Amino acid sequence: MAHAVRTRALVPLCLGLIFVPVALRAQAGFNTFQFSFSNPGARSMGFGGAFVALADDATAAFANPAGLVQIIDPEVSVEGRSWSYSTPYTVGGRLDGEPSGFGLDTASGLRVGESGRDVSGLSFVSLVYPHDRWSFAFYRHVLSSFEFAGDTQGLFAVPFAPDTGFRRENDRRIATDYDIVGHGLTAAWRATDEFSVGVGWVYFDVALTGTERFYTFDDLGRFFERNSYLPQRNTQNILFALDDTDWKLTAGFLWSPSPQWRVGGAYRGGPDAEDFRVEIRSGPSNPDLPPGTPITQLSSPLSFPDTYSLGLAFRDPGDRLTVSFEWDRVEYSTIVESVTFPIEAVVDDADELHLGAEYVLLEKRPVIAIRGGVWLDPDHRLRFEAPEPALDRALFRRGSDELHWSGGLGFVFRRFQLDIGLDLSELVNTVSLSTIYGL
Repeated sequence: MAHAVRTRALVPLCLGLIFVPVALRAQAGFNTFQFSFSNPGARSMGFGGAFVALADDATAAFANPAGLVQIIDPEVSVEGRSWSYSTPYTVGGRLDGEPSGFGLDTASGLRVGESGRDVSGLSFVSLVYPHDRWSFAFYRHVLSSFEFAGDTQGLFAVPFAPDTGFRRENDRRIATDYDIVGHGLTAAWRATDEFSVGVGWVYFDVALTGTERFYTFDDLGRFFERNSYLPQRNTQNILFALDDTDWKLTAGFLWSPSPQWRVGGAYRGGPDAEDFRVEIRSGPSNPDLPPGTPITQLSSPLSFPDTYSLGLAFRDPGDRLTVSFEWDRVEYSTIVESVTFPIEAVVDDADELHLGAEYVLLEKRPVIAIRGGVWLDPDHRLRFEAPEPALDRALFRRGSDELHWSGGLGFVFRRFQLDIGLDLSELVNTVSLSTIYGL
């Protein structure tokens, strides 16, 4: 049987349970959270997220506040999104050694499964009020909303001591529930006809809860069999929680060197939480402690990534075709660096590349816009690179890059616009429906 969870591995284990990007790509592991830093709005989604150099509707309040000066009349924007996650994780298998051929222990290597979860809701609301050379906006934006639940059982390995039989790590049940919501106030100023700047403050509300419950196998005769997860076999539990708020700065610029070309850039600060709490409690099968007794209690600050964006857009003289490109730098390494405990995990920053286009049928009534895009989300899984222990290396592994394909339609009426967007990848599909209404 496996030993109790090591305190040294506790923090990366919990981080792995929480922090992984919008396109969680991976081979296996408890990296079971998917971030979303994409721009709001179905129109932006149809462009493959390449919107920082356009920023010409109410969603600019988040994407690039400098673009708000392009809005002539007050308008309201509302968006609803649906995320369909297929999150891979390790469900069992061999950490090392050869399989015994019994029960769950019949194949070399790790067994990978997927947890499917659907999350939907109101994702963005904004009000933009232009005045002379200024524009102001209030908005609410759901940066991330995610749920995960999964079981891991039958992780077998070479025993710690020779000639002692087989070794099976404790089986476990995992659950995570997580939301980041931002409420922002932004202002934009048109310095010249060609150049504008914008700045804003965002009030973030971060709420996170999760558990990982460890169990022994049912009895000696079922050492190689599936676990029934009986309450009396529960050895210990990891509980982690975060409920905090923070203010952060956003800023952007928009420059039009010619009527056809635009250059845009933006900075968005990620929230800093002060009280990320992790606790280990004993379970009913612990022979030394009553159930629920605290074994380890830890707390640490935890920072979320800052994002830097730079984009270029072209619109033909007839205002029919628009092509847009965006580069986003997301500093995921901040997650590990902000934790005050020594950990041996690594996570890479990511350089996202977005490309999209829109063709407008101006002769139609309502005006119809057809959009398509593609974007690359590089691998940035939390991973262990140290040769030992084998369990950590198995659960936290390097992943692969994820390619997203997107498309959408827009219908423009006199004072009303309706947009539909779709973003598809191997591990998460997103559907967006948004409206913009001129007041």
